[in-house]
Parts: sequence; C-alpha cells; structure tokens
Amino acid sequence: MSGDDHRLTVRLGELAQAHADRAAARAGVPAVRLDRLAAEPLRLDEDFCREVADRYDAAPMVTTGTERGYARLAEENLRQFRLIGDAGIRVLPWTGPGQPYRDSRDLVARVRSTGLLHVFLTRHGHGPAGAGGDHPLRAPAGVRAGGEELLHNDIFRAVHDVFGHVLFGNTFGPRGEFRATRCHLAMYPADLHPLVFAELVGQLCWFFHGPHLRRPDGTLPRRGEPGYVPPPRRPYPPQKQLVYDRRTLDRFAALFTSRG
Repeated sequence: MSGDDHRLTVRLGELAQAHADRAAARAGVPAVRLDRLAAEPLRLDEDFCREVADRYDAAPMVTTGTERGYARLAEENLRQFRLIGDAGIRVLPWTGPGQPYRDSRDLVARVRSTGLLHVFLTRHGHGPAGAGGDHPLRAPAGVRAGGEELLHNDIFRAVHDVFGHVLFGNTFGPRGEFRATRCHLAMYPADLHPLVFAELVGQLCWFFHGPHLRRPDGTLPRRGEPGYVPPPRRPYPPQKQLVYDRRTLDRFAALFTSRG
C-alpha cells in the first residue's frame, strides 16, 4: 500500500469509527471497534443462507409500516455519503459497459489508489424494475454526480462499497459480503439494522441461495455440475420493502466469533 493509499484508508477508518461510536452512544450500547469486527472468524451456515433467501423470496414487494424506517435509512446513507467526501473520495456514476470493477480486489485497489469510486447505477440493474418501482430507495436523493441525478439506492450502494469493502478489503461473494455487512451495520442506528440486513444479506442470500437456483430436491448445484448458473447469468433480486426479525439478526451475529 502506497503512502497515499495508507493515508486515505486511515482517514476513512477514523471517520467510520467516529460515526459508529456516535451510533452506539445514541443507542446507549457499548461502542465496538470496526477493525475487530473485520477480524472476527466467520462460520458460514448454508442452512441459514437458504432460510434467509426463502424469507426474501416469499415476502411481498411491500411490507406495511416501513415508510418511516426507509426515510431514516435514506437520511443516514446521505450522512455516510458525506463522510466519503470528507475522506477525500469522489463518487461518479459508471457510464461504461458492464460493471465498473472486475472483482473486489479491483474495487479496493483502485479506490484506495485513486480516491475515485465508480458506482453502478440502479437504473442499469439492481432488480427487474431497474430505476422504476415504488421502493423508497429508488427515489431521487437530491445529489448529482457526473451529470447524473443519483437515487437513494445509488447512495446506499456507494457507501456500502466504501465502508463495507474498501475500508477493510472484504471480498464479494457470501463470505465477504457477510463480513462487509457485519462491519457496516455498526455504523447504523440499531433500529435500522433489520432494513439494512434485508437490503444486503437478504438480497445476497437470494442471489446465491435462492429457490430459483436449486434442484427439485432443494440442493444447490455447484460449479461444474448440471444446472449450475454462474453469477453473471443470474438475475438481480427484486428490491423489496422487507424487515427481518430480531431472531434472524441474532443468528447472523452468532455466525461471527469474537477473538476477545
């Protein structure tokens, strides 16, 4: 890591930790060190992933009573988006073909070295409705970047890329995304965790473990086996207004083992 890379990462970590400390203080709970969360061992439970995916798949598109929660989530994402700027990172919409980054290593290396994050716009993907639909995060966020009006969902994906992946180098895929969510959740007020979990882990589990990918006997084909669908050919999950229960979030936390 070069000197500039190191300075950006240190500054980003300081801002993220201070934000997480404030969230903990408001909730009246002990603050947690984000770097310790990032280092916790993870036991990935495929049964848990399937259960989360099935819950997401069976849920209606809209769960009543979530409007205020999503409005607060949008406000919180904008606060975190401003932290990205305070750390010296610019955010621009990706206008090229395909995805802006080959993989998580490419994302982390390029953002750390250039201070520039390209965000894959909601209108190019993120579910069958694209930028349409009635989901609260698909409303304009009042932020323009590179001549584009960003949606709240664009803001959310940008802050998760930075605080979930770039900060600690978490990979894509189930294991890395679980770690990214574990770290990033600590920056949100506790009462928003069920919504953030649905937007991150709920959609992730549907993408990797959803019933549409399984054999009739419920098993999931592995790479090289008949019926396996590679990730680039899989559909994005529909973006639902869904709240997971506390028991599910507790089970998620229990997958991580503190080093003490």
